[in-house]
Parts: sequence; C-alpha cells; structure tokens
Amino acid sequence: MPRYYVTAALVVLGALPALAHENEVDISRVGDQICVSSNGVPTHEIGTFPNSGNPNSFAEQNARYCVDATPEFTGTLVTRTIGSGVSITGIPFRPNTADYYDASSRRGFSRDPSSGWWMEGMGAADSLGMDAANAHVDERGLYHYHSVSEMFLEAIDGSMIGWAADGFEIHYVGDAVQSSYQLRDGTRPTDPFGVYDGTFVEDWVNIEGSGSLDECNGAMVNGTYTYFATDTYPFYPRCFRGDVSADFLRR
Repeated sequence: MPRYYVTAALVVLGALPALAHENEVDISRVGDQICVSSNGVPTHEIGTFPNSGNPNSFAEQNARYCVDATPEFTGTLVTRTIGSGVSITGIPFRPNTADYYDASSRRGFSRDPSSGWWMEGMGAADSLGMDAANAHVDERGLYHYHSVSEMFLEAIDGSMIGWAADGFEIHYVGDAVQSSYQLRDGTRPTDPFGVYDGTFVEDWVNIEGSGSLDECNGAMVNGTYTYFATDTYPFYPRCFRGDVSADFLRR
C-alpha cells in the first residue's frame, strides 16, 4: 500500500520522514479511505502524567483511524463525535472533554452532565492537567490534543496538520483565519455563576459573520471545503459537514 508524507500542505506519495523521539506512524490509502495507524507517541516531549489535574498515566497505543479519502460536502451537520480527527503524526484531536461542572465533586467536576455546564478543555486547562503541548491523556493512556501548540507544529511541514473525522483536511494558518465564536456577554445564570470566561463550552456562542469561518471552523478554499485549527475556541472543528467515519462516532 502507498505511504504518505506531507510537504507544503499537499499529500504526496513517498516514504514518511524521520520524526523525533519514538513516534511511529503509518499513513496509507486503503480502498476509499485514508488510514492513520500509530503507537500514540507524539513527536515531542509530553508532560508528567499523572498530575494534579489528570490521574491517568500515558501508555503507548495500537491506534488506527480511517476517514473518507474523497469526502463530499453533504450539507448536513454531525456533532457529538469522539474526536475532531487525527494528526499526520498519528495523534488524535479531541478538543471536547467528558467532564461537567459538579459542585458536589471533590474536584469540582465529574461525568454528571446535570449542571448543564460542560468543561471546555483549554478553558479549564489547569484543572484538567494539560501539558505544554495543550494535550493530556485519558483513562486508557491515550495522548490527545485539545489545541495546537508550537511543540506539535515543529514536526509539520506546511499548513496541513491532519484529517477531520469526515475526511476533509484540517489546516493551521495562524491568524490568517478567524473563528466565528465569541464569548457571551454578562454572567452565567446558574451555578457556578461568574462571568462567561471560556471555562465552559456554554460560555461561547457562534456569531455568523464575526469571523472568516463557519460554525464547524471550516470554509470553502478553492472550491474545496476545508477545516481549520485556530488559536481560539473552538480550536478544532466540533461539527462536521461530511460523512463522519465510524472511528469517530460515539459507541
């Protein structure tokens, strides 16, 4: 099967370049899909896990993510996936969390959604134990990104950083594009109260036209729908315009 590497944001045939540390990744075209297999080890150093905000230990993985190699814009919206996509280095993008504000919990949050306040990964980065690469590990030891970092970008040549859950490319171009999400004005009407500061997903609202991207952090580029990673919320796409791979649907 062919293997791929990324140069100047184009996927081309060839051998994968040597990557730092112990990262192992294989990217192949398998039928009508692009499949990314990796050991889950990033191309950079990771933080210390467990830590005060994250009780889990890092572990190598046998990870495989396959997406549509020829995605089509469906016009429908898919939400509530288990991730935004996968990087060309084999590490998943998972900006959402599984935690909600919970005043009864010792840590102040839990998996109980009854408060209605969903913890935003980067807004609550310290509480959730993110490392310097804006990433942490889940209960399986799977390392995953909540936002782009310089540490991650050092291994990337060009603007393409990976594939979204529906197969469209994800690019990072810094402030050349802008998210259309803005912090709400005022204060939260229920516990935990306080001003809308980005700690929770509900602190944000999409205001169409306030940025250059749509609600899924995407835009048409030369006739092709493209997602973007941004330095502000939502960081990675959290909804999708194409057919989402089963590898990213909730089970």
